[in-house]
Amino acid sequence: MHELYFAHSTDDVSKKDWQPLRDHLVAVSELAGAFAEVFGAGPLGRVAGLLHDIGKYTDDFQDRIAGQAVRVDHATRGAMVAVERYGGLGYVLAYGIAGHHAGLANGAESIERTALQDRLKGVNLPPLREAWRREVALPEKLAAPKLNVHSKDRSGFQMAFFTRMLFSCLVDADFLDTEAFYDQVEGRGSQRAALAPSLIELRAELNRHLSSLKADRPVDQVRADILAHVRRQAGHSPGLFSLTVPTGGGKTLTSLAFALDHAIHHGLRRVIFVIPFTSIVEQNAAVFRNALGKFGQSAVLEHHSAFVAAVPPKSDAERYQAQEKLRLAMENWDAPIVVTTAVQFFESLFAARPSQCRKLHNIAGSVVILDEAQTMPLKLLRPAVAAIEELACNYRSSMVLCTATQPALDEAHLNGGFKAGAVRELAPDPASLFRRLDRVRVRHVGELNDEALSEALRACDQVLCIVNNRRHARALYQSLADMPGARHLTTWMCAKHRSKVLDEVRTRLKNGEPCRLISTSLIEAGVDISLPIVYRAEAGLDSIAQAAGRCNRHGERDAADSEVRVFTNQDWAPPPELLQFSQAAREILRQPQYRDDPLSPPAIEAYFRKLYWQKGGEELDVPGLLALCAKSHIDRLPLETLASKFRMIDSAQMPVIVLFDDEARAHVEGLRHAEKSGGLARKLQPYLVQLPKQAFEALRQTGAIQPVEPEKWGEQFMVLVNEDLYDENHGVSWDDPTFVNSEKLCW
Repeated sequence: MHELYFAHSTDDVSKKDWQPLRDHLVAVSELAGAFAEVFGAGPLGRVAGLLHDIGKYTDDFQDRIAGQAVRVDHATRGAMVAVERYGGLGYVLAYGIAGHHAGLANGAESIERTALQDRLKGVNLPPLREAWRREVALPEKLAAPKLNVHSKDRSGFQMAFFTRMLFSCLVDADFLDTEAFYDQVEGRGSQRAALAPSLIELRAELNRHLSSLKADRPVDQVRADILAHVRRQAGHSPGLFSLTVPTGGGKTLTSLAFALDHAIHHGLRRVIFVIPFTSIVEQNAAVFRNALGKFGQSAVLEHHSAFVAAVPPKSDAERYQAQEKLRLAMENWDAPIVVTTAVQFFESLFAARPSQCRKLHNIAGSVVILDEAQTMPLKLLRPAVAAIEELACNYRSSMVLCTATQPALDEAHLNGGFKAGAVRELAPDPASLFRRLDRVRVRHVGELNDEALSEALRACDQVLCIVNNRRHARALYQSLADMPGARHLTTWMCAKHRSKVLDEVRTRLKNGEPCRLISTSLIEAGVDISLPIVYRAEAGLDSIAQAAGRCNRHGERDAADSEVRVFTNQDWAPPPELLQFSQAAREILRQPQYRDDPLSPPAIEAYFRKLYWQKGGEELDVPGLLALCAKSHIDRLPLETLASKFRMIDSAQMPVIVLFDDEARAHVEGLRHAEKSGGLARKLQPYLVQLPKQAFEALRQTGAIQPVEPEKWGEQFMVLVNEDLYDENHGVSWDDPTFVNSEKLCW
């Protein structure tokens, strides 16, 4: 009988409960193969699973998991065998096998990780024991993936995308089997044992909710007509869709109803909502939970990068590796309804780290609703569009571009855009919808400095003013703070605080009381609020349309009495990243054919056409990712480079917990005693404020923010302990991070 080889160890020196290596390889192979089967790559997934840990068939590695302090590279051997056995196709496997711990590297000339070509030289690797050949049965041949090719110059991008999706199958399978092993050893029931409700059950609950909604106003009847029409389109074959509905037309629940109908009809697995702003992930998730009744809590998963995963400070060698693996594991989106941010979604599609990539295979065979699709950043528009098209063409996903201001993403307007006729419209005659839901008048009122703007706002009893940056919003609010109903909204406030402010505003509006709300653009992202007058600092036409969605939202008054007044303000010029948007909007607003109806579909199309023309092809792919892929061969895929350069937000944002109420304090206190952070982390999300790194560091250096239980969580949970830096009107302030209110000092 040959010697046993193990994948994972425990504290039992008899090794009775250690995991045999062959068992781990077979289990990961079966899981990875099943995951990859969704996009027709099951055999490749199975082989990746069998090969990923064959480097553990060495004496050095077996000594390591027995407790010896030995460093061992156990990932490279499997990559080498993949290339030796399967040639060029083997590279597709090799990237993921070599990177299943450290992450995907470039084929050549990597950035921080060792390039795959250098790894494949096998320098200083311990010799493999022959036991691997007896225990691992590999197929003689593998077939290359059958991909629908967009164009010849897109083939490198498509192969990099496929490699990343296969990597996702492998790392998720590896995470799950490792998790299952330690759950069993430690006598824990599997955290994944509970069955989620089926899509059919969810649809039944949604139907009950929709049938309970009243249609008392004309706008409600229009929303009902849109819903009925869109649901009738669910039988269309999976692929690319658009849902072009004016703001306030009920897109949120209509898109959910279509997604469930469409998924059930075609055997798709889940619905993923991609939302541009973290500030409304919680809001939309709450809408879905409410609409899905008794299944709401168990069916809806929120996922955004609120907390950076912590690394445990101390542990023994193999235990450290396994626990780090589990602690770093982010949600793998194995839920019926996923609500996430555009940053999380798109950056993951180009990522290289295992924790970011493990969820990607669960996008395949899903319905993806891209809410406010026009907000995709221009500097990355072409690679983002390429990724959307790739999911639709080769991964059996239905991608729905859902917005009131549909961007012109077809190839006639965008180099490398969607092919003519590829995107199917779900809404009934968008042009007529915009006429039926015409509730506002938009006009440019010229230059308003802060003094004139403040006077204009004082003259209105109920008014919303949206400006382009937080400092301007704060200064404007301070100039109105003495007025009845003056309120301020900013992302320097935590979501719980913003919700409280909005509730106060809605109450004042309902009671006919004065209300003067000053906000940044965060209010444009789906916030259900309706005021008679909206002032909007000059911005893109898409932003102006979103602002209009907060004016006379439910058709409570005549359109002629409901104005969106666009203004310029030389004291606060648009930030550089918004300047071209506002310039393009200004040109459209000047043209006679659009002046009376600047939010109509033709005006919006003209706006985006002008915007893309002004930018040019290179400005719509600033890092040059598509060109980089176009000249890459299978052995030189730039996987790490793609991940490093696809950044939707240039400046790093750091999460800080605000002790806004007793509930937040209780959750923070719970972290001090908890063994796992997942549930508490989700409960703390409404109490986060994302700060620029510079501000974060300034507050940390003065001790104003401090970690919760750093020995346990590292710096994953940072709390604003100097509560005097959080104001009920302005949120977080760091102008003077050492400030302490003298009234709160204890003498």
